[in-house]
Amino acid sequence: MCWSVSADLWAGLGIGAVGVASVVSVRRPGDAPLAALPLLLGAHQIVEAAVWHAGGGTGPATLAWAVIALPLLPLWVSLGVLTAAHRADRPRLLVPLAAGLATAPVLAYRIATRPVSAEIRGHTLGYAVDLPYAPLVLIGYLLATVGALLLARDRLLRLLGVLTGLGAAFCVLLWRTEFVSTWCALAAVASLLLLGWIRGRRPAVGGSEPVRP
Repeated sequence: MCWSVSADLWAGLGIGAVGVASVVSVRRPGDAPLAALPLLLGAHQIVEAAVWHAGGGTGPATLAWAVIALPLLPLWVSLGVLTAAHRADRPRLLVPLAAGLATAPVLAYRIATRPVSAEIRGHTLGYAVDLPYAPLVLIGYLLATVGALLLARDRLLRLLGVLTGLGAAFCVLLWRTEFVSTWCALAAVASLLLLGWIRGRRPAVGGSEPVRP
């Protein structure tokens, strides 16, 4: 989320360009989901530009924003970290994947059966979704996203998990004051880290496992 139509649009285009560079740099099929994550984040920003343009409300752009942010993202991240991981690390990464598989259907069902609304509040957008057991759903969501990154062996992915967790907390504080929305900056930093991660990956001899030089 950014602070205006133009900020969201340009952030989305820039993050999407980073996503294209990441996908082009993939050397191992298992890395593709995480490499493509900036494409999803860029699309999310562009969708929100449409939400700004519509003045918020409950239209198709708001619904598309919620679908990406809520059920899709925890599945995408947890599965991406799992497929990119070393074989020995995959058993523990089934935990965040299970959290994503448990959380995403709940979120998808509520989006499908309850209205999702957006409201412009100063330089921020506020989204309202009716969620049951919200604290439990939030824990599952964070475990599937931030938790998956923190459990990865790769140091850059762990760094991404730390920055995502701290950055999200900072963004929430600013967002709650309705001062400015800085989620797009966090998405940009995460996308650049993923680009650095994918370009640093090298297939091992025989292509069995990736190694970092």
